Order: sequence, then structure tokens, then C-alpha cells
Amino acid sequence: MKPVVLRGLSAALLFCLVAVSTVEVQAADPLTARQRELVRMVRQDCGSCHGMTLQGGLGPALLPAELKDKPVEGLAATIYYGRPGTAMPPWQRFLNEAEAHWIAERLMTEFPQ
Repeated sequence: MKPVVLRGLSAALLFCLVAVSTVEVQAADPLTARQRELVRMVRQDCGSCHGMTLQGGLGPALLPAELKDKPVEGLAATIYYGRPGTAMPPWQRFLNEAEAHWIAERLMTEFPQ
């Protein structure tokens, strides 16, 4: 009887380990569905002023080389609240502060395609 219990316990343990490792792999996916939406928003909506490749236009370039000396918190605030008196609108109707911060962090490194 004990070997059956141990085999059952081992199988249950193995199942739990496989389930946990699967969740970890899914959680490690760098672009969730919402993040893909944010990438599209930046490329399309922000790109209409900052250039479709973010190299500048009506608005300044949003490339890592141009943003390297800017604080990420300031960029996130600009995205979220906009810049009154300029063409930069607030995006708080379309995203939350954490998402604005995620965008700013991506812009500081290399923005996804």
C-alpha cells in the first residue's frame, strides 16, 4: 500500500512542478496583450507627431540616445499628464501611470516593434 501512496504522491508532486514551471514560462513572456496594445499606440498615435520610427517630427525624437539624460519618471509624467501649452497631449484617458512608466522605460532602451 505505501508504494502506491508514494507513487500517487510523486505523480501529484510532478504534476504541480510541471504546472508551476508552465506558469513561470508564461509569466516571463515579455509582451502581454496589453503591452502589445501599448506598443501599437506608441507606434501609431505617438508616431504621428514623433515620427513613425520615433526619430522625430513635430515632436522630438524618442530614441534612447536622445532620452539617455532624461529621468524615466519625468518621461512617464510627460506621457501621462502631457505638456500644457504644447502639442503634447495627456494620455491618462488611455492608460494608467504604470503603463506610462512601462512605455518610458522601453523608450529609454529600445522600443519594441
